[in-house]
Amino acid sequence: MSNQLTHLDERGHATMVDVGDKAVTTRTAVAQGIVQMQPATLAAIRDGAVPKGDVLAAARIAGIMAAKRTPDLIPLCHTLLLTKVAVDFIIDEPGSRVWITATVRCRGQTGVEMEALTAVSVAALTIYDMAKALEKTMVIGQIRLLEKQGGKSGNWQAGE
Repeated sequence: MSNQLTHLDERGHATMVDVGDKAVTTRTAVAQGIVQMQPATLAAIRDGAVPKGDVLAAARIAGIMAAKRTPDLIPLCHTLLLTKVAVDFIIDEPGSRVWITATVRCRGQTGVEMEALTAVSVAALTIYDMAKALEKTMVIGQIRLLEKQGGKSGNWQAGE
């Protein structure tokens, strides 16, 4: 791993990394996070009984839209032509939480890790926003990259 900071030029000014000479490859990233909540809140989400509407449907759309808008949200991220964004949920009743997983793919010259992480983050925030009238103590956490594929550095997967 290089010690050179890639987002700073020789004068220490912020700069976007030039990926123009990198090979175009299929890039995939998978990120995950959770929203922890009280069992009654989880039941309301599961049963479609949240006054604002279908929480998971709204969170899925928000996550997809967020992945597409990552360069507008995260400084110095490249605009990418995403070919896939999927946001999925697992309702974990014993843990009283919703697991969020986002998978993002493109054919490009830089990875989609930030897009996957942004999708999970905004999906989690949307769950919180839609259910906060039921519970303000929900906790968003454990947002992390699970795996990435493609590019010069190859494939990577988080250890369990």
